[in-house]
Formats: sequence, structure tokens, C-alpha cells
Amino acid sequence: MNAASLLSRRHTPVADYDEVLAWLVIALLSIGLVMVYSASIATAEANKFTHYQPTYFLVRHSIFIFIGVIAGLIAFQMPIRGWQKLAPWLFLGGVGLLVLVLIPGIGKVVYGSRRWLSLVVINLQPSELMKLFAVLYAADYTVRRGELRDHLFKAFWPMFMVMAVVGALLLLEPDMGAFVVILAIAMCILWLGGFNLKVFAGLMIALPLAFAVLILSSEYRMKRVTGFMDPWSDPYGKGYQLSHALIAFGRGEWTGVGLGGSVEKLFYLPEAHTDFLMAVTAEELGIMGVFAVLGLFAALVVRAYSIGRQAAFHERNFAALVAQGIAVWLAVQTMINVGVNMGVLPTKGLTLPLLSFGGSGIVVNCIAVAILLRIDWENRRLMRNLPA
Repeated sequence: MNAASLLSRRHTPVADYDEVLAWLVIALLSIGLVMVYSASIATAEANKFTHYQPTYFLVRHSIFIFIGVIAGLIAFQMPIRGWQKLAPWLFLGGVGLLVLVLIPGIGKVVYGSRRWLSLVVINLQPSELMKLFAVLYAADYTVRRGELRDHLFKAFWPMFMVMAVVGALLLLEPDMGAFVVILAIAMCILWLGGFNLKVFAGLMIALPLAFAVLILSSEYRMKRVTGFMDPWSDPYGKGYQLSHALIAFGRGEWTGVGLGGSVEKLFYLPEAHTDFLMAVTAEELGIMGVFAVLGLFAALVVRAYSIGRQAAFHERNFAALVAQGIAVWLAVQTMINVGVNMGVLPTKGLTLPLLSFGGSGIVVNCIAVAILLRIDWENRRLMRNLPA
């Protein structure tokens, strides 16, 4: 390659950030805003708590998105090495919040679950923060313990104990859905970090047994599982949510009944604007709308993995694992939420990332995306031999 071509390549305009990733996130947030309004308008209009304002959830969701964008812009300013230094302390802080939420009088109980801390204006859900903190901590742990990856107990036992503590706190809320996501994040990051195969061979045996014990030891979880297996056996009881979610999917067929035309959101399907937003989407936009949303999520996950692979190429191992950990988090939570809505998985209290109503979830998702964009920004700086 001659000097002229090198010079022309040097002056070719290159974006400072991943434009595709940014537009994917904007598209998902926009779809979420529209669908949250559509799914919540009837509930808000008839609820005394919302002052009978049909736009109540729309306004609050818009505010949460705005706060999330601001928080993301602030998070983007911190170098990835700064996140690595803070990772253990953020994780400890997250554990502290999980303990705090279990204290009577401090933790707020909603529908029998103690998962929120009241901040007067909004409610903070510590388990949402722990998903991000688990990504950062697991990535930092994997990098620090890299030389011990072939030692089964030295490498795995400390992480196992930490995850056991987090799992116990989450199950006391109870929030088994968040525990599954956090466990998946930790295990996948250890796997991507090159830890010994023996660890995962053991886990593949131990985890199903552990989940079976958890289900059999709790009547509440047992009802969730049996209701999931045959919701029509008790459509007005333990199978109520799932049966109405399936009705919503059936009514939507291929192209849907039209935006705003859902019947199931009219006080039939509980949590239509949060956990079961995908069911309303399926009813109003049809299976084609569901495929479009899933396509956006798939593209987002692929971009996140690509950013992680590029970071690994530059030997930025922590950044690579964080990017891929965020991809795992978004993919696993999306699959669980959609699986629950379609009756493929037992009912869990997990929202759809970037779409469902929920302040803590939206804000934390925006921060995670900002960290992804920062990793990509630093990758591009290194490619142009500029300081990151």
C-alpha cells in the first residue's frame, strides 16, 4: 500500500461511537415508550393511585428514560479502568442494598415481595443494580484470577461463595428471576474468561439439582411451576396470568389487532405494562411485531459481542468481558421474559430490558449501554493510535 492511500485512509472520517448500537437502543426505547402507554392507559385511567390520569405511566416512563439517558451520559465519561477499580466496591454496595431491602420498615413490600427501597418520589430496586454490578465484579474477578483458572477450588470457590450470598438475599425477597440472571452472568463470564471446563461440568450437574431443591422446598415456587405446565387446569387461579398472556398471543395472530386495540390489557392481564408487555405487543402488533422486537434485541446482543471481541483483540480483557457480560445479561433476561409471556418458562417477575415500565430497570439498562459505548469508543481510539 503506497503513502497516498495510507494518507487517505488516515483522513477518512470515522465515527467516534457505534452508531448502529445507539440507533438500536433508541428504537427499543421508543417502542417501549409507545407500548407502555398503550398497555397502561386503561389501568391508569381507572386507578385512584394515578389520579385517574391516562398518561400517568407514559409521563413517568418518559421521566425514567430521561434520567437513564442523563445517567448514561455521566457513566460514559468514566474510563473503563475506572469501572474496574470500582467493581469490588460497587458489588459490596449492591450487597448492602440487598440486605437493606430485607429490613422491615425500610424495604417496601409489593404483592408479597420485599424488593424495593422507597426514595419518596421513586422506588429503587437493588436487584436491578446488582445485575450491572455482577457484570463488573465477575469480569474483574476473572481478570484478577486468570492465573488460577485451571485450579478448580481456588478459582471457583470464592466466586461460588459470593454468588451464594447474593442468591440467598435475592431468594429471601423473593426474586428468583433476578438470581437466575445474575447467576447466568457470572457463569458465562467465567466461561468466556477461559476457566477450567471441570468447573462447568460440575455446575451442569449441580445447578439442576439445586433448582429442583429450591422448587420442591417452596409451595409458592411449586405452584408457579405447576401453573406453567398446565395453566388451563386453573385459569382463574395459579394459571390466570399465563392463560391471558396466551390469549393475547392468539388474538394477535400474524399482524395484530392494531395499536391500542388490545382487549387483554383492559384489566384481564395483570402487569400488562411491566412483566407482560410482550403479550400486549403480540396482541396489538402480531407475531410480526414480536419478531421485529426480538430482531432488534438480537442485533443489540451481536453488537455487544462484537465490541467485546474488538476489546479482546486489543488485549483489554476486562473491557471485553464486561461487554460480553452485558450481552449475556440482556439476552438471558429477554429470553426469560419472552419465554414467560409465551408459556415456555414458569412465571418470573422479570421485565423486558429497555422496554417494560420500571424506573430502576430502565436507568440501569441505559447505564449498561453507556458502558458498552464507552468500551467501543476506547476501542476506536486505540485503532487510531489515540489515548483512550
